[in-house]
Amino acid sequence: MNNIGRGIYGEKLAADYLKKHGYTILERNYKVPYGEIDIIASKNKCISFIEVKSRWTLANGMPSEAVNLARQRRYINAADSYIATLGYPDVDYRFDVIEIVGDKDINLIEDAFRV
Repeated sequence: MNNIGRGIYGEKLAADYLKKHGYTILERNYKVPYGEIDIIASKNKCISFIEVKSRWTLANGMPSEAVNLARQRRYINAADSYIATLGYPDVDYRFDVIEIVGDKDINLIEDAFRV
């Protein structure tokens, strides 16, 4: 499986994981000029903007380590755009990362980075 296929597969695993843990999926692959948010989900009146990172092995480190400052800035700008479409800017939200190693090891990192 190539990297694109791995990414699509990882996002499906992540969405299934979130649903099993009580999240409602609001958007997948939300695109704006600033970038793309893999999954936007909600739980307990909080919106989670979720970056999904997948790797087959840990030879290059943990998947979450790939969420660098530049990627975080793109996510924050895209999230601002999404929140603006809601019409009420005082919504609770956070930035999460789901890292997947192989095809079964899934780790949700809540509040992985902040504005």
